[in-house]
Amino acid sequence: METTRQNKIARLIQKELSDIFQKQTRATRGVLVSVTACRISPDLSVCRGYLSVFPSERAEEIVQNINENSKQIRYELGQRTRFQLRIIPELKFFVDDSLDYADNIDRLLGEK
Repeated sequence: METTRQNKIARLIQKELSDIFQKQTRATRGVLVSVTACRISPDLSVCRGYLSVFPSERAEEIVQNINENSKQIRYELGQRTRFQLRIIPELKFFVDDSLDYADNIDRLLGEK
């Protein structure tokens, strides 16, 4: 169970990462990256970000690219949150495929 502090920091990081990705994806046409959730470790040193990518066919490729550039993203996050956070957590990103999963369930239920 996450503490109130973990939840507040996770929401702050999610908001800032969303803004960072929104500005970075303006340059690439036809790609939309949104941060669906952030989970932070109890010691506030690691943050797992779950990303929803459109189009979903390129999700693995885009998330891998984001993970390779996580140090630059962490630096940008540190610049934005330097007055709110003492330690900027290490960032790890994963594909959030919950929308695809829900769509698949709806399709399967529609068949019967």
